[in-house]
Amino acid sequence: MKLIATFIFYKILGWKVENGFPKDIKKFVVIAAPHTSWLDFPIAILTRMSEGIMINFIGKNALFKWPFGYFFRALGGTPVDRTKSTNMVDAVIKVFHAKEEFRLGISPEGTRKKVDKWKTGFYYIAQGAKVPIVMATLDFENKKVKVSKPIYTTGNIDEDFKVFKSFFKGVKGKNLNLC
Repeated sequence: MKLIATFIFYKILGWKVENGFPKDIKKFVVIAAPHTSWLDFPIAILTRMSEGIMINFIGKNALFKWPFGYFFRALGGTPVDRTKSTNMVDAVIKVFHAKEEFRLGISPEGTRKKVDKWKTGFYYIAQGAKVPIVMATLDFENKKVKVSKPIYTTGNIDEDFKVFKSFFKGVKGKNLNLC
C-alpha cells in the first residue's frame, strides 16, 4: 500500500513533503492547517501512507455509519458524538494514556469553514497527555506538506499559539477564500 500511495502522492499528484514526521516518537498531536476543503483528507491520508506512519483522526459520528464506517475505521478513524456535552479533551487524553502508540491528526480550525480563532482542544489534549505537537501544512499552492519538529506546550497558550500561527503563515489551502 505504501508504494501505491507514494506513487500517487509524489508522481501522479506532484506533492512533496518537507522534513517528514518523527518516526521515533510514538505519541503526539498533529495539527494540520489550513483545513479548507474535503480534499485535505485524501491528501493527509496519502501523506501519512507515503511517510509510512500511522496518524489517527477523529470525525463526526455520521462519517462512521454504513456504508463508510468500516472504511474510515480502517484508515485509523474514531467516531465522535458532537451532540453530547462530553468532555472531548479528557476522552482523547484517556486514549493517549491507554495506547502504547497513538498519533492524533486534528485541524486547529475545527471545521472547513473560515474561522477567526482556532479551537484550543488540541493544545489541552497535548498538554494533558504530556505529548508534543507536530505541525503540518496543507499548502495546495506549492503542493507541499511541511512538517515541524515536535514542540511541547509551555503552559502559556498565547505565546505557544504565536509559534503555531507563524508556522502556517502564508500557506494557501485548497479554497483560498477560506484561509
